[in-house]
Amino acid sequence: MVRIFSGSTFIEKEELKDTNICHPIKLEYYKIINEDEKVKNRKAKFGINVVKTEYKQEHIKIENKIIQHLSNDESKIEEVLEMFKKHKVTPITVEDILSDFSKKIIFI
Repeated sequence: MVRIFSGSTFIEKEELKDTNICHPIKLEYYKIINEDEKVKNRKAKFGINVVKTEYKQEHIKIENKIIQHLSNDESKIEEVLEMFKKHKVTPITVEDILSDFSKKIIFI
């Protein structure tokens, strides 16, 4: 598996003022390329990885969501990653967003 950085964004404190969160959050988005010979012909080659880093005063908290076999079409993966960056999708909402998005785009 190869992970390629696609971009990042911050959710600033001001955007979180209606929540109990009072620290910045960094979101990073990666394209996954699955190169395992065993899955090459049976599963999708591309996937995604979303990483959320919360910068709390006492420590740093990291959440991670990887979906390895999403599509054989690299352009569809890049489209999804751009949409994720634009809407600041977090790891916990990845599967729900993909489920909604898959109604519009056939991944495999």
